[in-house]
Amino acid sequence: MQYRAVKGFKDILPDKIGTWNKIESEAKRLFNLFGYKEIRVPVLEKAELFARSIGRDTDIVSKEMYTFQDKGKKSITLKPEMTAPVMRAYLENNMGNISRLHKIYYISPLFRQENPQAGRLRQFNQFGAEALGSDAPELDAEVILLSLQIYDRLGISNLKLLLNSVGDLRSRERYKKVLKEYIAPLLNLYCDDCHKRFKTNVLRILDCKNESCFKLNLKAPKLLANLSKECAKHFTQLQNILKDNGVEFEVNPYLVRGLDYYTRTVFEITSDELGSQDAICGGGRYDLLAQQLGGQPTPAVGFASGIERLLMVMDAQGLFKEEEERLDIFISPLGEEASFLAIKWVQRLRTLGYKTERDYLNRSLKAQMREANRLNAQLVFLLGDNEIKKREFTVKEMDAGIQRALSFSEVESYLKNYFRP
Repeated sequence: MQYRAVKGFKDILPDKIGTWNKIESEAKRLFNLFGYKEIRVPVLEKAELFARSIGRDTDIVSKEMYTFQDKGKKSITLKPEMTAPVMRAYLENNMGNISRLHKIYYISPLFRQENPQAGRLRQFNQFGAEALGSDAPELDAEVILLSLQIYDRLGISNLKLLLNSVGDLRSRERYKKVLKEYIAPLLNLYCDDCHKRFKTNVLRILDCKNESCFKLNLKAPKLLANLSKECAKHFTQLQNILKDNGVEFEVNPYLVRGLDYYTRTVFEITSDELGSQDAICGGGRYDLLAQQLGGQPTPAVGFASGIERLLMVMDAQGLFKEEEERLDIFISPLGEEASFLAIKWVQRLRTLGYKTERDYLNRSLKAQMREANRLNAQLVFLLGDNEIKKREFTVKEMDAGIQRALSFSEVESYLKNYFRP
């Protein structure tokens, strides 16, 4: 075949879309229940938006973004994440002047040019939520509870919530000095990427997935011991709220999430079904992002969940048992006159709210019945010359194996009775 999908980009075919729709509809239902409203932002953003927010030296910005120059010589990027675009939209549209608190959700494709692997494509999809305008730990807890409730409604089990605080700017600057003092004499034992991180943002060394670096980090000083009183209080309050709501969690002092805009709360939700790259959800607080983008100080917290990775977990846990899809009515026309009349009846029945199909391939009656079975039709309306003369259908009730004559005038009342709950 001459044309194939671009590497790292995948078709979602009709026979697979049911589970996607289930995830998205359940997420939307919970977002609405929690009072979050949908936002849709453009696929393209200025490249500088992500350099300023995520960090120029992060892998996303330095290695993975799809960035190019448009005809106006502007540097444009296919969005690799959603938090920065949501904050950009919030600031650009002066949403803070409308209300002090905005609770927003999204479902969107994203793009990163990383090595394609299971659950990690170059075009991937996320749903997530952002709450802007409050620094209350209760709001951090709500975001975490929202994400957990979505997974619970989808039937997903055996998840682990990891929690940490990366403090405010002063806490982090103090901790960076302590961390550098620990790492400096051991730097030659760390990977090449960590050598660069040591110069640009030493905190990102804690996020390294290299096994030898991970082992070295286990003996590093802990950020939690260097939090300001305000940040420590915020983190304690968050933990107490989660405990009061029966949420089990593990404090992971090495969790930093690897992006420049995080402050205070960071968290991940992980699943053993995914191997070493086990996160299905990540999020946290980013109180400084609005100022980094030139806006007024705006505390905010949010999370994002990868749909492809969620599908992997659901598959591993046997949660793909979709309800059997059924067709209400299949009209089987035999002959040219019947075919023209079938068009009117298909339209009428669909208008009445019945899921209706008909044969378009001029097949034999036997072949049409096979198609009705394939579509799992509950009723088949046979329409031939004899039926047209009598102004009736021959109706086959497929489950019961019953066949009867039904006049055109009786169709509506018959269907109301047949499909009565």
